[in-house]
Amino acid sequence: MQHHRGYPTLLAALVAAACSSAAHAQATDGPIQEVVVTAQRTASLESKTPVAMSVLSGEALREAGFDSPAELAKRLPNVHLDGAADGLRITIRGVSNSDATDKGDPSAAFMLDGIYIARPQNQNGLLLDVDRIEVLRGPQGTLYGRNTTAGVINVISRAPTRVLEAEFGADAGNYGSRKANGMLNVPVADWLALRAAVAVDRHDSYLRNGQGTRHTLGQDADSRSVRLSAKATLGPAASLLLRADHSSNHYNADSFVSDNNFFRNADSGNPVWYGASAGDRLTNRFVPPNMVPEQGWARSRTSGIGAEFTWNLGPATLYYLGAHREFDLDFLTNYIYRVTPATTLGVRQVYTGGQRQDSHEVRVASNGTGALSAQAGLYWFDERSHSNYAFRDLMPIGLPPYYAYPSDPTLAKSRAAFGQLTWRVTGQLRATAGLRYTQDEKSRVGATSFQQGPVFNPATDFQLPNAALIETDKRTWRLGLDYDLAPSTFVYGTLSTGYKAGGFNDGCVAGITLGVACPAATAFTPGFLYYQPETLKALELGAKTRFWNKRASLNVAAFKYDYTNLQLSGNAIIAGAPRFITTNAGVASVRGLELDGKVQATADDRFTYGLTLLDAHYVSYTPDGVQSWDGRKLDRAPSHVLSAGYERRVRLAGHEVRAGVNARRSAAYMIGVPSRLVQYRIPAMSTVDATLAWRPDDAPWSVAAYAHNLGNKIAPATIDSFGMSVPGAPRTYGVRLDYRYQ
Repeated sequence: MQHHRGYPTLLAALVAAACSSAAHAQATDGPIQEVVVTAQRTASLESKTPVAMSVLSGEALREAGFDSPAELAKRLPNVHLDGAADGLRITIRGVSNSDATDKGDPSAAFMLDGIYIARPQNQNGLLLDVDRIEVLRGPQGTLYGRNTTAGVINVISRAPTRVLEAEFGADAGNYGSRKANGMLNVPVADWLALRAAVAVDRHDSYLRNGQGTRHTLGQDADSRSVRLSAKATLGPAASLLLRADHSSNHYNADSFVSDNNFFRNADSGNPVWYGASAGDRLTNRFVPPNMVPEQGWARSRTSGIGAEFTWNLGPATLYYLGAHREFDLDFLTNYIYRVTPATTLGVRQVYTGGQRQDSHEVRVASNGTGALSAQAGLYWFDERSHSNYAFRDLMPIGLPPYYAYPSDPTLAKSRAAFGQLTWRVTGQLRATAGLRYTQDEKSRVGATSFQQGPVFNPATDFQLPNAALIETDKRTWRLGLDYDLAPSTFVYGTLSTGYKAGGFNDGCVAGITLGVACPAATAFTPGFLYYQPETLKALELGAKTRFWNKRASLNVAAFKYDYTNLQLSGNAIIAGAPRFITTNAGVASVRGLELDGKVQATADDRFTYGLTLLDAHYVSYTPDGVQSWDGRKLDRAPSHVLSAGYERRVRLAGHEVRAGVNARRSAAYMIGVPSRLVQYRIPAMSTVDATLAWRPDDAPWSVAAYAHNLGNKIAPATIDSFGMSVPGAPRTYGVRLDYRYQ
């Protein structure tokens, strides 16, 4: 694909056309509702925020039947959200990450009420009592910090209000789906309000067992979530919001099938897509030659407490945001393990692990409407993890009966100071400059363990140390200009940088002792053990306009990224043992164009539309040090995606009926496995969702039906180094009853 040198010209033409439409619009009713966001850490209208972003309201999520983050990508330009076996896989504008271990970091930050959630396994939970979800595309290193080179997803819960209200919803659908949720908000006093929200989500497995056993398979759910919150007014100038939440999920960890379900010649490393029914795609037919699978299972538990404190000091407001969160996960799964094109084994894995994280941020933001506005803050983050991956059944390749990776502890610490200043040069022109300095420290004490039994025995077993410590730091900055072309149209430009912390692979370096000594005979070179921070510089030009008397909107963004040391991960056999390795990909380039908006054609007809163009490729990368991938596409980076939606409201004798349809057409894209020098090409594909809702006038209740993936098209969400693929969700549908008291 050629580089799109005409993007800025096209951007200017689109802005001019929008302004012309605004000038000639006829007076009509029903403007598009404005949305207040906090993408820049202060409240502003989405249409006046100089960031490429999408906002999904809690009401829109409920109407669409979405209850987990992995379902949201259909509504988001240039975003993939995949429910991988090891957690939520976030890809924004072709930038992703596949290291979900306790030493890895994402490229896009996932946040819950502004709190960074470090582990992907803890990100794809139920969307509980959501006010809105803000998705920021592009690096956000100044205000949000490290690991935001791709962007930020911030799930914002509804806070307690001074209104007595309650909600209840129940849902039933195919695959045995049954869901329920409830909310109760109680104003206890003038200064105190309480809110409680609960949700339950259960459904059977999407997968079919073709292995000849009676075991059930994965992609099922049995989730429960609860959140309690309290908001207190502390005098005329201060407030405190407290939240406590807990979630659990009992499910099956066997959530994958062989890549042969999608590709011919996958075993030989030359995969070619072929057509098949959804049932064939979702059937696990792999019969291990070396073992009998066990019944897979998994249990996860997460909980957290958090506080938001706000104190208006007059010229400035003081903010504090802090939380303690815990996550535990245990599972048994049956892996597909491709050793050579002619040999694929079955492997049983037992995992147990947990993570604890604490974060604190203190920030001061100026008040008033003067020529200068500023904010500055300090950030502190600590994470401690422990885990043990224990594998069996690898004796045919010369490994002992048990092969394990115990680690305790894995530590991550991050400290940062940041500030951003905006100068209102004129009534229409504003200039912004921001700077953040971050220090990161990671360490791990663990081992690669070769065992005769499930518990390590020093008399019969031996271990290779996995022990490393790395410290990195980075200054990230942002420069921006935005200008009001008209009361409802503004343009912006930003030049910014992003940073993702460096890390380490399995092994150790001779002469370094970190909990355990590193024997010289098994040591690795620093160049192999450590990988460098991922950095980028990004230029973005954008425009946002409301025209046709604010009944139509157009958002446009053209961007260009230059990546250095892009981090890519996969499994490889190193020194006779399977290891999970991350390397730096040299240089990568990303450039593209995004266009999206809404049209309120009449009081009863609403359209949404979107178009993205993307060229994301490696500029310089040799996965094995020999073969060049220069010019090849990055993962999940289709050259273009077109989306469209339509909703119609009909009035019928005291009743309201709403019908909607949303379609998305994606060009082909790649999923790469650099450690095997393989790229899987996913062909162009379309998906369609539909909704239908009915509510009597003035009734507190409504009934809705929804259907996702009407065409039942199944594509792999992920493919790993062993040939295991996690399929996307099949066609699902359901009926929902909602009741609201206020």
